[in-house]
Amino acid sequence: MVLGKVRALAVCFDTLNESNLPVFSGGEMVSGRVLVDVTGDVRVRSLDVTARGVAKVRWTESRNAGANTAYTQNYTEEVEYLQHRDCLIGEDRDEDAVDDASTLLRAGLHEFAFSFHLPQMALATSFEGKHGSVRYWVKAQLQRPWMLPVKTKKEFIVFEHIDINTPLLLAPQAGSKEKTLCCWFCASGPISLSAKIARKGYTPGDSIQIFAEVENCSSRVVVPKAALYQTQTFFAKGKGKEIQQLVSNLRGEPLAQGKSQSWEGKLLKIPPVSPSILDCPIIRVEYALVVYVDVPGGLNLSLSLPLVIGTIPLHAASSRTSSVSSHGSTSSWVGVAVRPEAPPSYNDLAFSEAHRRHCLRGSEEHHHVHQATSLLTYISEFRYLPPPLYSEVDPYPDPAGVCCVQEATTLETCPSR
Repeated sequence: MVLGKVRALAVCFDTLNESNLPVFSGGEMVSGRVLVDVTGDVRVRSLDVTARGVAKVRWTESRNAGANTAYTQNYTEEVEYLQHRDCLIGEDRDEDAVDDASTLLRAGLHEFAFSFHLPQMALATSFEGKHGSVRYWVKAQLQRPWMLPVKTKKEFIVFEHIDINTPLLLAPQAGSKEKTLCCWFCASGPISLSAKIARKGYTPGDSIQIFAEVENCSSRVVVPKAALYQTQTFFAKGKGKEIQQLVSNLRGEPLAQGKSQSWEGKLLKIPPVSPSILDCPIIRVEYALVVYVDVPGGLNLSLSLPLVIGTIPLHAASSRTSSVSSHGSTSSWVGVAVRPEAPPSYNDLAFSEAHRRHCLRGSEEHHHVHQATSLLTYISEFRYLPPPLYSEVDPYPDPAGVCCVQEATTLETCPSR
C-alpha cells in the first residue's frame, strides 16, 4: 500500500468578531478546528494542539571594555499568561518513543475540534513593540511514525478592556507653568502657560478638547503647541528601556512680545492607536498630552498631562457628569462640553477568514514564511495607522545658545465632582 501525504495542516477559529478576526478577552472560551488534508491514507501517531500567550522583552547593548575590546550585554525577560495543551489524536507520549500505535487517516479533509478557556486573570493586551511583544497563538503539530512532524500555528488577539467610565479616568487634568528667560545680563519677562482637559481617559477616535492660556512677556516670538506622545517602556534584568514616539500634534499662532493667546477647546484628534498597557510587569504602554511653548534658542516651556487610552468609550451619563464638573469649577476656565466620538469600528476590518479550503491554501503559503506572523499585521487590519518612526532622540534638546532659565512649576489634578 502506497501511503499518502499531508497536503496541508491549518488552524481555524470558530468564534470571530464582525470582521472575521479572532478577538477575545480574559475568561472567554476559544474554540476552533484543526484541518488536515491528506492525498492518500496517512498513519498518524498523534495530533496535538498547544495554546500559549507570552510577553517577551529583548534588547542588546554594547559597551567598551578597553582600548581594543568590547562586550555585548543581552537583556531578556519573559512572562507567560497562557499555556494549554490538548491531544486530539493518540495519547500523550514521548516524541522519541518507538511505539508504533497509530491512527489511519483516509484520503480527504479531516476536522478536529478544540476548545479552552482563557484565564480569568487580567491578561496583557496583544502588542508589538520595538523591544518586546505580547502574543497569543494556537499551534498544531501532527506526528507520523518515522517522519518529521508537520507544524502550523495561528495567532489570535487578546484585548484587556479598559473602561474609561471610572472616577479616576473621568477626573479633569490641569496644570500651569512659568519661566523667565535671560541671556547674560539681558533679562526678559516671563512666559506663562496654563492648560486643562476634561478627563484623563479617552478612546481612539476621540478628540481631546484643550483649554489653554499662554502669555508671552519675553522679548522672543514663541509658538504654543500640543502633542500626544506614546511611551513604550520595557523591563529586563532590573533595567528599563524607553521608547517615545509622536502620535499626533497641533500648533497655535505665533505670539509676539506682550501678546497672549487662549485655546477655548482646541481639538486634538486621537488616531487609532494601541490601548494603554499598565498591568504587564515587563511592558508598559503609556500616553501623555504635552502642551508646550516653543521658545526659539531656548528650552521649551512644557506641561505634561498623563492620559489613559481605553477600549470602552465614554457613556452618555459619564459625559454629562464630566461636563457638569467642568462647568462647576471655580476657576476661570470655560465649561468643557464633552462630545465623545465613537472609537474606530472593528466592523471596518478588511481581513477575511475564508472557508476551510481557503484556510488550507493559506497554510501552504504559511510554511514558506516565518511562522510567527507579526501582530502588527492584525493591528493594521484594525485600521491602525502605521506608527511614526521610533526615535530615541530627546524631543526637547538643549539649546545651542547660552541661556539660563528660571522656572516655577505648579501641576495639579482636579478631582472629579
